Amino acid sequence: MNILDKIVFDKKKEVVLRKSIIPMSQLESSVLFDRDTFSLSDRLRQSTYGIIAEHKRRSPSKSIINQDLNIQDVASGYEDAGVCGMSVLTDGKYFGGSLDDLIVARASCNLPLLRKEFIIDDYQIIEAKAYGADVILLIAAILTRTEIKQFSELAKSLNLNVLLEVHNEEELHKSIMPSIDMLGVNNRDLKTFTVSLETSKLLSDKIPDEFVKVSESGISSVAAIKELRPYGYKGFLIGENFMKTDNPGQEATNFIKQIEP
Repeated sequence: MNILDKIVFDKKKEVVLRKSIIPMSQLESSVLFDRDTFSLSDRLRQSTYGIIAEHKRRSPSKSIINQDLNIQDVASGYEDAGVCGMSVLTDGKYFGGSLDDLIVARASCNLPLLRKEFIIDDYQIIEAKAYGADVILLIAAILTRTEIKQFSELAKSLNLNVLLEVHNEEELHKSIMPSIDMLGVNNRDLKTFTVSLETSKLLSDKIPDEFVKVSESGISSVAAIKELRPYGYKGFLIGENFMKTDNPGQEATNFIKQIEP
């Protein structure tokens, strides 16, 4: 099994356990469930730089990135920096995140929050809404077209934005549907962990204009953003570049200042 297969294998067991502890009806009665959500896709369309900043403690490819930061400080720092949205990793085993991170981030800022998770069940989408997310991530590599449709339509019914992540043309073709807001191209091969911006370039003209184009992984410089902009990308997901520093918010501020409108 590659790393993605392992994560999904473990995630299925985890979701069964979570369902047994907190029933869906309890999630739907949470305080945050009925809040008005923020639209990340709208903010990206209106932005001149389109940064989605991530909170990530560790990853399978890089091991520990930063375990010491307070997510409250990271969230408020990103908001002060003027990012368009914040991505919060909620996977515990492989990324060191949790749903508590999401709820603390929600209490700390008014940014659109993306629940960065390996979604394989409706339950996780209800969870995302209950814990204050505005956006969910769907990963085409681990879902069928039917599942993508089912999950994205559920998300839309809850007023959540949907970011659909693809790695190649085959995944892209099965993912294009009206219930998707943003199409993210992941420049990292999840099987080998090699990163190449060419992936975003090659897929750019195959993404219909009605979707906001987002480039993910391997964006560690302003030059990379300037390189991808002519290909129609409006969003850029950056995590490690900010998180490996002592002050991600300040790093994001410095980064954004270097991007010309």
